[in-house]
Amino acid sequence: MKFTKMHGIGNDYIYVNGIQESIADPSQFAINYSDRHKGIGSDGLVIILPSDICDFRMQMFNADGSESEMCGNASRCIGKFVYDKGLTTKTDISLETLAGTKYLKLHLGSDGKVEKVTVDMGEPILNGLDIPTTFDTKSVINIPVKISQEIEEHITCVSMGNPHAVIFKESIDNLDLTKIGPIFENASIFPRRTNTEFIQLISSDLIKMRVWERGSGETMACGTGACASVVACVLNGFTNRQCTVELLGGNLYIDWNEKDNHVYMTGEASTVFEGEIT
Repeated sequence: MKFTKMHGIGNDYIYVNGIQESIADPSQFAINYSDRHKGIGSDGLVIILPSDICDFRMQMFNADGSESEMCGNASRCIGKFVYDKGLTTKTDISLETLAGTKYLKLHLGSDGKVEKVTVDMGEPILNGLDIPTTFDTKSVINIPVKISQEIEEHITCVSMGNPHAVIFKESIDNLDLTKIGPIFENASIFPRRTNTEFIQLISSDLIKMRVWERGSGETMACGTGACASVVACVLNGFTNRQCTVELLGGNLYIDWNEKDNHVYMTGEASTVFEGEIT
């Protein structure tokens, strides 16, 4: 079976052309081959499939084998994959995901290959139960919660098709995410677990972010998390609607458009290597 290793500013996945290849147990495949010592090494598995309603369909699994609704960085890489490999000649693509249809605009480089992709991530979900959380409120903005005996934080929750809890800190460089990340991820107030973003405010149009992703741990970047974080910043009055998010793997540009309420994410997509699994 052929595969391609790709990353969106460090958020790396194994990509498989599901139109031509078949994986009997993708969940177990993700567990086995995401291992960075005994496998290919990745944050998970992405399968590109045909769709009855869009140009392509995306199926993705985290490194722990759990299926995820959506990944912004992975969707950008899908755009690069299908265009660079000749599966489409279109530079405007619709993508079916478990979080609904996403629209990709491909930006080509001087070599004729995809360099950057803008993804229409749709409208943020702010209702507490729909995110989902256990808060029966129209929004969860700067609410104090006791996550454990030792941890109490103010959180702002947003769903971009998958759940996010955003926490603002004075500094994020020295946070021990391996210790606190799983506590947030599995807290009882998040029925389907949560991704957790730790944000340091730099200016009205720049923030720094570290992320603990459910099922994968700390990753170099998270597209939906960057989108959710900018939404949370705006809701708390911290930043403009157009904001650069500085992550460990690079930068994403986020625009929460006031006219249509959609969140647009622009960032790079890169191919690392290709190979075959026997």
